[in-house]
Amino acid sequence: MWKEFKAFILRGNVLELAVAVIIAGAFGKVVASFTNDIILPPIGMLLGGVDFSQLVVHLKSAVLADDGSVLKEAVDLRYGAFIQTIIDFLIIAFAIFMVMKAYNNMQKKKEEAPAAPPEPSAQEKLLTEIRDLLKK
Repeated sequence: MWKEFKAFILRGNVLELAVAVIIAGAFGKVVASFTNDIILPPIGMLLGGVDFSQLVVHLKSAVLADDGSVLKEAVDLRYGAFIQTIIDFLIIAFAIFMVMKAYNNMQKKKEEAPAAPPEPSAQEKLLTEIRDLLKK
């Protein structure tokens, strides 16, 4: 069983998938930072100083004890965070679209490349030699 597992893990597809998942996680963090730190602040400023991370609809207030501790958490609808997540998704989807478009273009170029002519058979080679000898 250990040998089968080792053979499975060391196959190229599994390693490539692992690398892709790690890179995708890092790319997701970069896109989240790009959205939260670069894209949304100017948009919020244009909309009158809106901070998207603070856009919340309070559905139910928190219940506090006499000493100030929270007995029940507040129920909030955080639509600003949802907007940020949608923008993250759109950026990632566009990046994947661009990668797939480049990949498809490369595949088309491979298909369009002319195939090498087939190697002549032994009989054709022999006939060619005979023809060349007759010319001499």
